Amino acid sequence: MKAAREIIVRPLLTEKGASLQERANQYLFKVDRRANKIEIKRAIEEIFGIHVVSVRTIRMPGKMKRMGRFEGKRPNWKKAVVTVKEGESIELFEGV
Repeated sequence: MKAAREIIVRPLLTEKGASLQERANQYLFKVDRRANKIEIKRAIEEIFGIHVVSVRTIRMPGKMKRMGRFEGKRPNWKKAVVTVKEGESIELFEGV
């Protein structure tokens, strides 16, 4: 099993994430592509000290990009939608 900081790459701060946070107490994270839901849940609970109710994951395909005549592809990545227990929150997202 990997360390918690290796599983959680970074938080995602988007408009959709802000509305999910206000409406359903859910937070978005970019996670390691090989991580499963159980590992993500344990990592979030260990890093932030909160109780996770559920984790949903989405595999995001990398986009094709061009630089002049050269084409390339950004890497695929994984997004996790984490639902936190009612009454708890992650301070990292507060005030953003």
